[in-house]
Amino acid sequence: MPSAWSGWPADWWPAWSNGQLSDLTDTAWACLDLNASVLASMPPYTIPVDPAADIGWLANPNPDVYASWEEFVKALFWDFMLGEAFVLSTARYASGYPARFHVVPPWAVQVEISQGVRTYAIGDVDVTGDLLHVRYKSTVDDARGHGPLEAGAARMVVDRVLNRYVSGFAAAGGIPTSVLTHPEALNAEQAAELKAQWVAARQSGVGEPAVLSGGVGFNTIQANPRDMALVDLSNLTGSRIAVLLRVPPFLVGLPSGGDSMTYQNVTALFDYHWRAGLRPMAQAVMSALSGWLLPRGTSVELNRDSYVQPEPESRARTYQILNGIQGPEGPAMSVDEIRAAERLAVAGAAGLTPTVGVTE
Repeated sequence: MPSAWSGWPADWWPAWSNGQLSDLTDTAWACLDLNASVLASMPPYTIPVDPAADIGWLANPNPDVYASWEEFVKALFWDFMLGEAFVLSTARYASGYPARFHVVPPWAVQVEISQGVRTYAIGDVDVTGDLLHVRYKSTVDDARGHGPLEAGAARMVVDRVLNRYVSGFAAAGGIPTSVLTHPEALNAEQAAELKAQWVAARQSGVGEPAVLSGGVGFNTIQANPRDMALVDLSNLTGSRIAVLLRVPPFLVGLPSGGDSMTYQNVTALFDYHWRAGLRPMAQAVMSALSGWLLPRGTSVELNRDSYVQPEPESRARTYQILNGIQGPEGPAMSVDEIRAAERLAVAGAAGLTPTVGVTE
């Protein structure tokens, strides 16, 4: 019995629906991995700094699951960009705030709205009191979160189809550059014999004119491999997927377009990526974590400096200006503070001598 088309090819289903991230196209994977890796590389810190605060999880939120904080953050942002992320607390401090926690795959969590409040369960266990749910896009009438790839599902299908087409195009040897025509219908054996005779004749008489008889004709095929491989359509599809995931296409090897908005340098490109893409996501996720992990008025943030900091010469001029601004307690930024900001050894500290360091 025929059935209505569900909108997806029979052998493809949205990757975020069952946790099979290997089903993502290479463009989507590259964008998700770039965003998550960059955010994971940003060191976390709390505001304000409280030495007595319970923040041991800043080093590693769960040593039984992760090797470091960076691994946790990368997993957290991967799920968030796919629509929603779930963080489960497995131990708490005496204050009641989570001490150990890890990311739970979205497909493993059952979410329902009961009397306007979301409730959560993993299997038959109610984990509502121990679970943080961070949604990329949410509404009060929908229990789940939704990500940008859901809006771009059609482009994901196109990208996968194009990848298959190009792979098949290359595997089949591409398009022949010429063809022999015969006035009569030939079977497979006769066609193969005619082709073999033509190849043998041309190899034995390279550069000599060909002589054809019996109605046989030789025609060249003017096929442009770029057009046949649908390169422009593939690049457009990939670029739209990158934009949906807030990644400038250039950062994942896609054409930038070369228009008036082309970035003047790499620093400007990274700064745009941070301002338009990474910062809104980092703000949303870290605010949710702060409200779940820390008392009101305390927050955890990510240090973006390692990704968007200016060139050394520009930083040096800024430090010089700040060091020259004098206040009642001295300069706005002391030499030791400049050394600390640049990851340089502080002169005279623990017997160390000044050394040239490399900023992260």
